[in-house]
Amino acid sequence: MPRSATTTVDVSPGGVLSGPREVRELPDWFREQQRAAWESFQAFPYPTRKDQLWRFSNVDLLDLSPFKIPGPLSEDDRQNVLKYSRGLDQVAGRMIFANDQLIERDVISDDLKKRGVIFQPLERAMVEHVDLFRKHFMSQPSVLGSAKFAALHKAFVSNGTFLFVPRGVEIELPIEIFHWLRRDNMSIFPHLLLVADELAKVTVIEHFQSCDRNSLGFACGVNDLIAEPGAKVTYVCAQSWGANVRALQMNTTTVDHDASAMSLNLHLGGKYSRFESLSRLVGEGARSDLLAVAVATNDQEFDARTLQDHVSPHTASDLLYKNALDDRARCTFGGLIRVEPHAHFTDAYQKVRNLLLSDDSEANSMPGLEILADNVRCTHGATSGQVNEDELFYLRARGIPIKVAQRLIVTGFLNEVIQRLDQTAMAGHLHGLIEEKFSSAR
Repeated sequence: MPRSATTTVDVSPGGVLSGPREVRELPDWFREQQRAAWESFQAFPYPTRKDQLWRFSNVDLLDLSPFKIPGPLSEDDRQNVLKYSRGLDQVAGRMIFANDQLIERDVISDDLKKRGVIFQPLERAMVEHVDLFRKHFMSQPSVLGSAKFAALHKAFVSNGTFLFVPRGVEIELPIEIFHWLRRDNMSIFPHLLLVADELAKVTVIEHFQSCDRNSLGFACGVNDLIAEPGAKVTYVCAQSWGANVRALQMNTTTVDHDASAMSLNLHLGGKYSRFESLSRLVGEGARSDLLAVAVATNDQEFDARTLQDHVSPHTASDLLYKNALDDRARCTFGGLIRVEPHAHFTDAYQKVRNLLLSDDSEANSMPGLEILADNVRCTHGATSGQVNEDELFYLRARGIPIKVAQRLIVTGFLNEVIQRLDQTAMAGHLHGLIEEKFSSAR
């Protein structure tokens, strides 16, 4: 049965730039970390387009002055959030957050509890599982440009999801998490800490949504994904923020020997959305698949930065990003495959494809290689082009309107990425979200 939950929030007046509030329920060591992180945030300069890692980015949209620290939600707010938190039909567990406050948690089965699975809010995990939490929480440095915003996240985060899957445990159904922005000018700092122990298997999907599709909002999220030896982790992000949200998401994946991690990020919403993905392959036989789909319309801007970091030999990574851009939408990709010294026999791929649906849309792609070892196979490439005229003519000749014809072509173009999930229910859900985006863009 669902179990409601409330979080005690100490509300301070002022906005984000006034500094983090003191949440007395958090451990002293964590609050000390937050104070140090706030000092780091203040010390780091704001990015500019002169910075290579922010080249082509619209950094003016990252003005934080309008954004507030949320106060407690009313009961009506909570009920509205629950009403629209609809995702997959069958899940192993679910958490629903709004303005960083836990609204509801569907507890995992007694069988999974007996087998040692831990699925709980971050604020409990940092008390009840302190050693495991401190070992993995934001343990990797932010190297893709957003060190300032990673510090901001660390200074403000007070809740989120902690998931630990013990050795040899397979969770067959997905874990589902919702993060909502509620009310105007609010800021949230969602966090997921996922640790899959040896030979464990788990799938997680996170939804990022706005209650009001036109409200201004700011989201600064972090994911820590750890795949221990032989583990298999699948992570799906379904991002459909409202039209005026500024969002940054920083993901770090660590893959140990003979483990695999697959991440698929679907980007549909937001005024400006920047996604950073660091994938570190630290054990022999490790594999990482980095997948992304973006559908951008009007004047949306999607900004993706990635690093496939091969630390050990005999590792493999495969990146496939596909973007469809219409109207005046812009997309930027900056990605690097780095093969560290002694990481011989690395097998790494990186492919970005942009489909331009209007003359005013723009795509900037900057793939790269840094190879410091021998006996490797690494390829990268990026392409941008318009809809195939022959395909469009074929559909138009059968009486299909041009917008519908374009949508069919774009759906086929993006389907290659989603099919890589090999999970029918999940793929169907993502296709449904893409269809909603197309319908709202009419």
